[in-house]
Amino acid sequence: DPYYRFNDVMYRWISLDNWTYSRTFKTPFDVRKWHKVNLVFEGVDTVAHILLNNVTLGRTNNMFNRYSFDITSMIKEVNFVEVRFLSAVSYAAEQSRCHKAYSIPPACPPPVQKGECHVNFIRKEQCSFSWDWGPSFPTQGIWKDVKIEAYNYYHLVYFSLTPFFVKNAQQWSLEIESIFDVVSSKPVAGLVTVSIPKLQTRQTFNVKLQPGEGSIVLLVNINKVRSSAVEPWWPNGHGKQIGYNVTTTFIMEAGHQIEKFSKAYFRTVELVQEPISGSPGLSFYFRINGRPIFIKGSNWIPADSFQDRVTYDTLWLLLKSAADANMNALRVWGGGIYEQDDFYDICDELGIMIWQDFMFACALYPTDQNYLESVRAEVSHQVRRLKSHPSIVLWSGNNENEAAIASNWFSIPHADKEVYVQDYVMLYVKNIREIVLAEDKSRPFVVSSPTNGLESIKEGWLSENPYDTHYGDTHFYDYSSDCWNWTVYPKARFASEYGFQSWPSFSTVEKVSSTEDWSYTSNFSFHRQHHEHGNDQMLQQIGYHFKLPQSTDPIKKFKDTIYLTQVMQAQCVKTETEFYRSSQSEIIKGEGHTMGALYWQLNDIWQAPSWSSLEYGGKWKLLHYFAQNFLAPLLPVAYEDKGVLHIYGVSDLHTDHELTLKVVMHSWSSLEPVCTLAKDGVAVTAQSAGPIYKESINALLERCRNCTRKSCVVTFYLVGEDGLRSPTNHHFLSSLKDAVGLEKTQLSATVSQQDDVYIFDLQTTAIAPFVTLDVGSIKGRFSDNGFLMVEKKKVVVFYPWEPTSVEELEKSFTLTSLMDVV
Repeated sequence: DPYYRFNDVMYRWISLDNWTYSRTFKTPFDVRKWHKVNLVFEGVDTVAHILLNNVTLGRTNNMFNRYSFDITSMIKEVNFVEVRFLSAVSYAAEQSRCHKAYSIPPACPPPVQKGECHVNFIRKEQCSFSWDWGPSFPTQGIWKDVKIEAYNYYHLVYFSLTPFFVKNAQQWSLEIESIFDVVSSKPVAGLVTVSIPKLQTRQTFNVKLQPGEGSIVLLVNINKVRSSAVEPWWPNGHGKQIGYNVTTTFIMEAGHQIEKFSKAYFRTVELVQEPISGSPGLSFYFRINGRPIFIKGSNWIPADSFQDRVTYDTLWLLLKSAADANMNALRVWGGGIYEQDDFYDICDELGIMIWQDFMFACALYPTDQNYLESVRAEVSHQVRRLKSHPSIVLWSGNNENEAAIASNWFSIPHADKEVYVQDYVMLYVKNIREIVLAEDKSRPFVVSSPTNGLESIKEGWLSENPYDTHYGDTHFYDYSSDCWNWTVYPKARFASEYGFQSWPSFSTVEKVSSTEDWSYTSNFSFHRQHHEHGNDQMLQQIGYHFKLPQSTDPIKKFKDTIYLTQVMQAQCVKTETEFYRSSQSEIIKGEGHTMGALYWQLNDIWQAPSWSSLEYGGKWKLLHYFAQNFLAPLLPVAYEDKGVLHIYGVSDLHTDHELTLKVVMHSWSSLEPVCTLAKDGVAVTAQSAGPIYKESINALLERCRNCTRKSCVVTFYLVGEDGLRSPTNHHFLSSLKDAVGLEKTQLSATVSQQDDVYIFDLQTTAIAPFVTLDVGSIKGRFSDNGFLMVEKKKVVVFYPWEPTSVEELEKSFTLTSLMDVV
């Protein structure tokens, strides 16, 4: 297994070598009968020389491009095809050497990443050369389908459906674009019929295809009567994901007929950047189908270093886990790949909106002619391939490259800055942006992330400070401040990246390590951490609020440390996300109206410490269980300010509600609540966040006799009619390392099966913080985990992802709470 122990370094030689793929194949049709025959590569990774029957067809140098070669004159009955690859590492180094005019930083990644250099010179998955959460496996090979196409008159290459809502006519229309390769020497005429049975819409068009690359754009107006009945596609949590079957039939004069079956989704998306009263700057939020929507979710990285291991099931599991945690959006980050079709299909189905970066990240890039031509082909191919997906709500030019220039990450002398600014504008604005706007008018485009949006444009596409909280989106990381302190977080318009690291579960680490590796300070633990000082930063953050493990048993100490990193990460990201969610409706000192929270990061590329909430293989970390609650559609959020406890009601629901707020004070030493307050008639407004309760901590402690900050904890939830209820939230009045009265609990569980799920009946003899159930490497997830157990009994459901049994679960099961850490 390339992921085992130190194999990422041991196998480095593979990427430094050149590899040739070859095979012999029989042509399954009579070659003489066809005017044109193509050999098509959907994806080649990356630098290759392609030959058929010892004749050069062409060369490839872009992993994200589709390559089609005309083989009409050289195909025989039996053929020999060869793809000769050149090491991506040596190609990148060579390209960098040839770029003599000026250097294009960064030359190499930080040593801690054990990566390769000059990745910005090759159009290949940037993180395959290493990242601060991933290994260096610069693969080479054929990573997508290869096929032969034969045709006589014309061939459909791209086909897309884009919906538009015509406001003044109050009518939906569908733009259908078809791009053909036309072989005949004169134009080909014919009829196209588009039929959408469910919307009683059928239209026929006379069309004419010109020789060469012919394109037809048809505008289908949805039947006026049915237009008002169109059910739009909604993001997860806001409505259904309805799609309509469309049949498009091309009958051309040559008699050859093409029938295309597809799905049309109707939805509109606007990125609203306009003045806000009481604040300098501009808003930055998404309106879907005319409704402002708070974007909540995470960031997506490639699911594996080896893309052919990423199956439909891999993607379904990860994306379904995102939807199950109440996420409605993911950002496909610009240092990975444009995902496979299945990824976007699943997002369409689950209602997960996609912020789609183009594949440029944390670097400056060349703009010589060949490079730009390759990028132009890549962008136009990817936009044509993906634009029919309603899940994609935004194109974004790059990840952090505006910030890299503005904050001078690469120490470029001031005198040279202009060259890089010109390159930046040339690549992202004059090339990528122009192509996107020409190819797709149905969704917004931003040049970078973070960016100040319209303000960046005004400042010549590069703003002074792309992290300005009054505009656009921000990325924010701070590992040294105490993460429980909400005042360190930026009150931004949109938080598109933020997070904290943790270690994956022992069961995940165990698969790729051996006994001597099972310590936090082992060579393995050090080797696996690709973020400078990452392991120490986690301990520092834990130390603010928890006692560090002191066990003399090294494996127990390692497991305790892993557990605490997950508790810490979950608590940190919870605090920060709740801060962003509760800031959506207010402006304080000119800041606020936060309308997006996408933490870094959803998934993992291998088994290692990282910012993810899902481990490699899909297992939920405590953070992901917490996300289920802190991203819930209805949530009370508490924070303390100058000795006063504030509770906000946060709602993504579409209607206002009159609710009851229950605030319960528990003493650490007893399962009986110390005191309970029920506040009735609490108004929680639809799609907003507002204050619903406020009391000084002293008054609260006074009211609940026998309580001090160290001896008690506050829990609270919202409850309404028709079974409407928020998750129970909690607020710690002191660090848990200072908590008084916490005692070692007798935690126990019994397991039983009920239909296709398993029931864990938990019992405790005392209050238990961060109760965690773990069934090792049995695939599945719990209904709840990492919770504060304040009642004697609790029922937790286990949803298996593969067949298992009560016996297997009992054998693998461990139950941990904070009091088990010694």
